[in-house]
Amino acid sequence: MTSPTSNQYDEAIEQCHKLFLEKNQDYGTAWRILRTSSLTDQIFIKAQRIRTIEEKGSQQVDDPVNHEFTGIVNYSIMALIQLELGNNKPDHEKFDTLDALYHQKAAEAKKLMMAKNHDYGEAWRDMRVSSFTDLILMKLLRIKQIENNQGHTKVSEGLDANFLDILNYAVFALITINEKHETHHKY
Repeated sequence: MTSPTSNQYDEAIEQCHKLFLEKNQDYGTAWRILRTSSLTDQIFIKAQRIRTIEEKGSQQVDDPVNHEFTGIVNYSIMALIQLELGNNKPDHEKFDTLDALYHQKAAEAKKLMMAKNHDYGEAWRDMRVSSFTDLILMKLLRIKQIENNQGHTKVSEGLDANFLDILNYAVFALITINEKHETHHKY
């Protein structure tokens, strides 16, 4: 029996891409002005909100946690694009170019996920959403340290590898949340 991971991954990315397109209609490519460090901080804010909600067991703002994971996916892809293109004026690239890069970065992340899934035997399926949150926060702290070192590492992965991992952890969280939601509504 084949694992449904590939299709579930594609569905999660499609949900994220849909929001990316809708945000572009509202705001254009204003995000292109952001430095990678600002995108890191945006991801941190979202991950910290998720962790706070997990720890408190309640929330006062209605935005669901899965929307925060969607934001983490999109900000991670934006960060990967910024690493490739550099921050620039929002209108420098046409949206079609940025959208193609969105798909390219999502495909890179999926390829990495499939390779790791093969080697790790889909261990993520036995993890809690709170562990994905913690791993995202850990990766963000690593990214901040690398950024503080002007992008230099001695023996560690670079910024792009960490953003790819964050993207994949967020997709795993979305899949897990969606599976729990579907199971809950079956009965």
